[in-house]
Amino acid sequence: MNDALAALYPQHLATLRERTDTALARGGFDHLVVPAGRPITKFLDDQDYPFVTNPHFRHWLPLTDAPGSWLVYTPGEKPKLVFLQPRDYWHVVPEAPTGYWVDQFDIVVVRKPADAIAELPATLSRCAIIGDQYCNLQDVCANNPPAVVDHLHYHRAYKTPYELELMREASRRGTRGHRAAERAFRDGESELGIHLAYLTAVGQIDAELPYASIVGLNEHGAVLHYTNFDRSAPAESRSFLIDAGASASGYASDITRTYAGSKAGEFQALIDSVDAAERSFVAKVRAGQSYPDLHVHAHHALAGVLREHGFIRMSPESAVESGVSSAFFPHGLGHGIGLQVHDVGGFQASETGGTIARPEGHPYLRLTRQLEAGMVVTIEPGIYFIDMLLAELRNKPFSNDIDWVKVDAFRKYGGIRIEDDVVCTTGEPENLTRDAFALL
Repeated sequence: MNDALAALYPQHLATLRERTDTALARGGFDHLVVPAGRPITKFLDDQDYPFVTNPHFRHWLPLTDAPGSWLVYTPGEKPKLVFLQPRDYWHVVPEAPTGYWVDQFDIVVVRKPADAIAELPATLSRCAIIGDQYCNLQDVCANNPPAVVDHLHYHRAYKTPYELELMREASRRGTRGHRAAERAFRDGESELGIHLAYLTAVGQIDAELPYASIVGLNEHGAVLHYTNFDRSAPAESRSFLIDAGASASGYASDITRTYAGSKAGEFQALIDSVDAAERSFVAKVRAGQSYPDLHVHAHHALAGVLREHGFIRMSPESAVESGVSSAFFPHGLGHGIGLQVHDVGGFQASETGGTIARPEGHPYLRLTRQLEAGMVVTIEPGIYFIDMLLAELRNKPFSNDIDWVKVDAFRKYGGIRIEDDVVCTTGEPENLTRDAFALL
């Protein structure tokens, strides 16, 4: 894989330089300065939270564990990496940079954070410094100028071939974990046992994953962000929902699958219908497709699934208009993905800023842009049996159009979500997730 990355990286760097040149010119700055960040200390403690590198830093560099380091870029000059390699016998000291990318940078190794500051441009007022309050030392403050950040965030939606190769690898790692998790479910493991099997197969610890894994058995599949990890296996494992990803040099995969137990044929039939619907939505990931329109289309299609399986007697149009579909499918169809699992710029109207509003009645959609070649999005429809949301339907005028006996019979399964990571191209979409599963 390193040979492929080595071949693709120079063009990736050239693309970043071009975007940054424009962004700096629009903001009136001479330099881009990006701190990798530093660990955040826990309240009333002397220990730190797991370190997470500034995504703007790892956009340039495949370094995910370089706290205290800095990137400096000046248009027309070779980018500079100020690499902090402290003298420290309490922790593992980061190794000096090596690999396919190092020849593209001027690299300065320093031993103290203060020495790193001395390597930054002398006139900090001429620098666009991108980071949060934890990224910088006291005498260097992030300014995050909107003209620069808006331009970079908008264009981050368009992945370079180098980025796509890393996202393919993140998908391959994630699907290995999903296969191991399914086996653990079939073997009757607890949620924690399943999660440990997932981590072992992926080869990453929790802190290295792009987000906290969701591992829900039975009714727990109805909790959209369930992260409790029961230590004991249930008496009967009727259903299993896993939403878990993996990382590759800071790039994320985001994969969800739902499985039925051996005695849950009726639930398996519903999974099959949601899976077929999800594949049809993936096929619509095309240049020119409005993502909000695709989200609304998904509501109509899933309402059709609910009607087909006898949960509702109303038309799909009535189910969407009345809000019934939102009770069974209460979240957005998906989001952009890349350096962050919920990548930036999803609502941005243009490279100079602005916001594209969500469709009325759909407050949780995370992406409102029109799809274009190079974008990577998730497609993750679901049908759930959530007590709180279903209770709100019981006193509505259309309650008689819902088969409550059937709904109640499915509460024990929790819910279904199927999620793939999909590349919008100039032709057929590339399904990173299904391709990775196929390789297994």
